[in-house]
Amino acid sequence: MSPASRKIEVGANIAIILVAIILGVVLVKKFVFTDDTAPSGPNQPQVGAKVFIPGADFSSNDKNLILALKKGCKYCSESASFYQRLVTAASEKNVRLMAVFPHSVEEGQGYLKELNVPVTENKEADFMALNVGGTPTVILANSSGDVVRA
Repeated sequence: MSPASRKIEVGANIAIILVAIILGVVLVKKFVFTDDTAPSGPNQPQVGAKVFIPGADFSSNDKNLILALKKGCKYCSESASFYQRLVTAASEKNVRLMAVFPHSVEEGQGYLKELNVPVTENKEADFMALNVGGTPTVILANSSGDVVRA
């Protein structure tokens, strides 16, 4: 075997070993070391579950549409035109519309103003208690506060 062939063979063997090591590390990170900080519950509210939002009284309307949003959420911002149309449709169909934020009501109101989404009822709520795993999430609840659709 020539010296050049020998060098190519050694280089190829080293490359194969490096690829195998990188692949092994990626697989171990993905399947062995999981993120324990992620919520263990479902990623969205379950139909029939009670919705609890401090200060919200669902009994005044049979259809309550809840927008779970978060300031700085890329997808929430990109959906602003949808929310604008939703506000109009909700008022025409006698659907109560409420925006819920994991931060202060004032921050939420400011965020909605930036998006030009005129939701008049804003609340602060714990998304973990609502089983909201990500934003934006839309929840329809009845007059008893039960989730009808999520």
